[in-house]
Amino acid sequence: MRKIIEGSIAVAHVVARCGVQVVAAYPITPSTHVPEELSRIQPEYGFEFIPVESEHSALSAIVGASVAGARTFTATASQGLALMNEVLHNASGMRLPLVMVVGNRALSAPLNIWNDWQDGISSRDTGWIQLYCKNNQEVIDTVIQAYKIAETISFPVMVGMDGFYLTHEITTIDLPEKEEISAFLPPFKPKQSLDVEKPLAFGTYMNPQYYMDAKAQQQKDMLAAAKTIEAVAAEFGKAFGRKQAALVEEYQSSDAERVIVTMGSLSENVEIAVDELRAKGERVGLVRIKCFRPFPAEALAKALGGKKAAVMEKDASYGYEGALATELKAALKTDVLGIVCGLGGRDVKLGDVKKVFEMLSRGEKGTVWL
Repeated sequence: MRKIIEGSIAVAHVVARCGVQVVAAYPITPSTHVPEELSRIQPEYGFEFIPVESEHSALSAIVGASVAGARTFTATASQGLALMNEVLHNASGMRLPLVMVVGNRALSAPLNIWNDWQDGISSRDTGWIQLYCKNNQEVIDTVIQAYKIAETISFPVMVGMDGFYLTHEITTIDLPEKEEISAFLPPFKPKQSLDVEKPLAFGTYMNPQYYMDAKAQQQKDMLAAAKTIEAVAAEFGKAFGRKQAALVEEYQSSDAERVIVTMGSLSENVEIAVDELRAKGERVGLVRIKCFRPFPAEALAKALGGKKAAVMEKDASYGYEGALATELKAALKTDVLGIVCGLGGRDVKLGDVKKVFEMLSRGEKGTVWL
C-alpha cells in the first residue's frame, strides 16, 4: 500500500510487520521516532518492547533476546551508536542475526544533531554488515532484506538512513503488508539458542590459539556475505517488483569519463547534477556504494576501471583523509580525488557536486574539505 508517511514511522511499521518479537531502544535524535512509534503500536502487534536506560543497554537487551531465540530490533544514532561499541563487537562475534537502523548523525564535540556518516563509519570494524540507503523506499525495502540476510548467514546488519534527510522526510512509500512480507520472510527459526534441554554457551572465553581461528572464520564469512546480499536483493526484486541495489549502483556511468562515488541520500543530489551536466554533453556519472561492509572492492573496480573518480563522503578519518577514499584507493590500486563534505549537516548543493566534476576534469588529486 502506498502511503504518504514519515520515514521513521514507516520503518517502525515495517519492522513490526517483519514479525519482530523483541524491541529494545533508548531515544536519541534523529532516530527517536522509530522506537517511539514502535512503542505506540506494540499492543497491536504483540511484540515485547523494553524501555532501557541507555543505548548500551538497548543493544545488550536484544543480544540477550536473540540468544534466547527471538527476532529483534533496535534503532539509534550518533553518540548512541558510539556507546554501543562494546556490544557491537559482542553481537558480531557471537554471530547473532540482529537488525538495527541507524539515523546517521554527527558525533560530538562540538555537539551537533545533524546528518553525516561519522557514527556508522566509526563502527566499520565491529563486524556488522552495513547497508546505506539513498531514500526512504530503499530503507523500507532494505530492512526487510536485512532480516533475511542476517538470519541466513548469522551476521548482524546495520541499515543506515541519513538523519533528518530521511528519518524525518515525509514522502510517498510503498509499505508492504504483513502478509506480503511473511511470504518473503518466514518466521524466525534460530540456528542455535539457549535451551535448558540442550545447554549451549555463547561468547565464552577463548584461549589465543582458538581466538585467532574464530576471528579468521568471521572474516572469511563476512567477505562471503556479499553473495548472500546480492541473492536476497534479487529475490526481493522479483517478489516485490522493485529493482534493488545490492552492493553498488551505477547511474549514467557506463560511458562516463568522470565519476563521483558516494553513499546515502547524497546520491540523489549527484544524480540531478549528472542529469544536468549530461544535458550539456558532459560524460559524467555516479557510482553509489550501497554496501559498505563487506566492502565491494571487486564491484567498484569493475565499475570505475579507466575512469577519473572522486569520492564525496560525509566523514573523516582524522589524521589522514576520508575513510571511503582510503578504501577506494586500495580497491582501484590508483589515486582518487577525495572530497570530505557535509559534516555536521552542512548543505551539499548541486553547485558543489558540479565543482567536483570540474576538479576531476582538471585532474586534481588529494583530499579537499568542501
